[in-house]
Amino acid sequence: MIFKTQKNKEFKKYIKWFWILIFGGTAFMIFIFLFASWGVFGKLPTFEELENPENNLASEVISYDGKTLGKFFHENRTPVTYQDLPQNLIDALIATEDERYYNHSGIDARGTLRAVVMMGKGGGASTITQQLAKNLFTKKASGNIVLRIVQKIKEWVIAIRLETQYTKQEILVMYFNKYDFNYNAVGIRSASRIYFGKEPIELELHESAMLVGMLKNSSLYNPIRRAEMVQARRNQVFIQMYRNDFINRQERDSLKQLPLNLNINKEDTAEGIATYFREYVRDYMKNWIKENPKPDGSEYNLYRDGLKIYVTIDSRMQKYAEEATVEHMSNLQSLFFKEHKKNRTAPFYQLTPEEIETTMYQAMRRSDRWYRMKQNGKSEDEILASFKEKTQMRVFSWKGEFDTIMSPYDSIRYYKHFLRSGLMAIEPQTGHVKAWVGGTNYKHFQYDHVRLGKRQVGSTFKPFVYAAAINQLHMSPCDKLPNTPYTIPKEKYGMPEDWTPKNSDNKYGGEQTLKQALANSVNVISARLIDKVSPITVVRLANSAGIETVIEPNPSIALGAIDLSLFELTRAYSTFASKGLQVEPMTILRIEDKNGMVLQEFTPKTKEVMDEESAYLILNLLEGVTLYGSGARLRSGGGSYPDNMVTGFPYKFTNPIAGKTGTTQNQSDGWFMGMVPNLATGVWVGGEDRAAHFYGISRGQGATMALPIWALFYKKCYEDASLNLSKGEFEKPKDLTVNLDCNKPEGDDSDEDATSVKKVQTKIEF
Repeated sequence: MIFKTQKNKEFKKYIKWFWILIFGGTAFMIFIFLFASWGVFGKLPTFEELENPENNLASEVISYDGKTLGKFFHENRTPVTYQDLPQNLIDALIATEDERYYNHSGIDARGTLRAVVMMGKGGGASTITQQLAKNLFTKKASGNIVLRIVQKIKEWVIAIRLETQYTKQEILVMYFNKYDFNYNAVGIRSASRIYFGKEPIELELHESAMLVGMLKNSSLYNPIRRAEMVQARRNQVFIQMYRNDFINRQERDSLKQLPLNLNINKEDTAEGIATYFREYVRDYMKNWIKENPKPDGSEYNLYRDGLKIYVTIDSRMQKYAEEATVEHMSNLQSLFFKEHKKNRTAPFYQLTPEEIETTMYQAMRRSDRWYRMKQNGKSEDEILASFKEKTQMRVFSWKGEFDTIMSPYDSIRYYKHFLRSGLMAIEPQTGHVKAWVGGTNYKHFQYDHVRLGKRQVGSTFKPFVYAAAINQLHMSPCDKLPNTPYTIPKEKYGMPEDWTPKNSDNKYGGEQTLKQALANSVNVISARLIDKVSPITVVRLANSAGIETVIEPNPSIALGAIDLSLFELTRAYSTFASKGLQVEPMTILRIEDKNGMVLQEFTPKTKEVMDEESAYLILNLLEGVTLYGSGARLRSGGGSYPDNMVTGFPYKFTNPIAGKTGTTQNQSDGWFMGMVPNLATGVWVGGEDRAAHFYGISRGQGATMALPIWALFYKKCYEDASLNLSKGEFEKPKDLTVNLDCNKPEGDDSDEDATSVKKVQTKIEF
């Protein structure tokens, strides 16, 4: 009996301590949570911070057809809404990271108890809400176990607060928007675009599973570096989805057999689509931000404020323009290398060793290396010596980048071998810039040959001489002028000597209509016309049409002895297709803030340059160029490369095209300006240095260097019916007073139109 009584006392003692531990532990946890919420263990986020967790939001450049061309960011994060997420992505996340997500309020008691009892071996205890709390406010987990416990407690408190203030759907969206998937893929939208080239809502189940699998550790589960490990992790997601009844056994087994099927589209400045245009937008936005402050007076941050910049570029046209440029330039470059194989001064022609060294010295002084070393206090001798030191570098080639060892000096010389190019396309009626290709590869050739580069334009300037004559003298495309030598006396325009230009083919005699003369780039007739109307009249018309460069009003401009940018020349040409109206080019449609509020909308500005009839007559002249002049190969086929190297298919355009080729002194520059009723496009091709060029006219003329890019671009656009690129005729004025019924002339296919310019240009002074 005594023994029984003693046993009961001990049992009651154990029961007492059991409840003391239970209540004490519970009280301890309550006080821990209270202390944490009071900030005893460190500052917790305020209510305002929870409502507006700090995020760096990327600003987007959005094309006319609604595609993201690129972003400006410190963190490449573009938020999505719950409606932007596919159900398979949400199911994969719940099954893998938090099976009881919809049944807890931030802390999963069952998972936490299991983790404590099994010391973490039975799986983690963190809920999706806790992981979000960690991503938002912990920043970095401490390596000290005591500090990590404190962090964990704070994360629990924050998780409970998050669950109180947000719905389950909102928490899921915040979690997906916050996670860093590597390679500038911050958030699910960037991740889906970078790894699979699609928007989140378009993700298939196996793609969603891979991204969810990366949530465990995106650095470890890197699909680019560790594809097999990532595939195994993805398959584990399928197992979890099967376990939670989101998929059946057959789906699980078939999904596990699928490859990753990555479609990598890295989003940074040097890669992606419209790289040169995006840099133009970046520069534009710098000025816009200074002139358009926020309501509170502070400046917008292009890299953090999530601005949406809607632009006129059509992503489809931009893609086709870039493809056409690469396709042609890679072939043309092989010809250039072949021609210079035995040239000891390659890539230069007609330069002395001293002139080459001067060219290279100037290139070194313009380089980043020179600037950095100068900033660091290095002498010029030290800088020059560094350019001769060989080092390992990765360089560009048309067959792909490769690693090599060369000196910076040799690297500069190597890159000067590569021909450069530019393309710009404008919708004449609206001024919308539809495609902008500033070069062949932004990573290696960052100079923008649309806006920044200015080169001699050759006979592409002649239409403005003809336009002045038609507009002022009311001449007709059928009017004839003698094809005979013509001299402009020096006294007339204050020249040091008389000017007598020569035809490129040195052939003279008879008469030619204006249509014949422009089609075949007859220099002496251009000289006659500019003398009839005066150079100053031509300059005024060109400036009114959109050419901003200051042009000296001397007769040699009739042969294109002036340097212009592709931007302003294409802009001016579009005036002819817009019935004589100069519609100022538009690149940006509107700018919105991160919430979709419109900050500014842009509208086109127009002015009349010439009457509709004069503009139509110029188009009629330019059609002659592509029918039987220097642009006639657009009609005949694709044999645009010598040595039987063709662009891949015949052109054989049959629709009306108004165009003009241009070739400058020594084939340094090749141009083609071409228009159909609703798209005007200019193309330029040449070396970085004017001394780097083809030796002969057959390879170096505009019809060979530039025209094929235009043709390939338009072929691709015509194949895409959604673009509605016009195949019809240019609209004829209702009351046309001029007779256009000329007999079709015979013409040649030569285009050396500025061979006499260099001498003239150096002799004419004002």
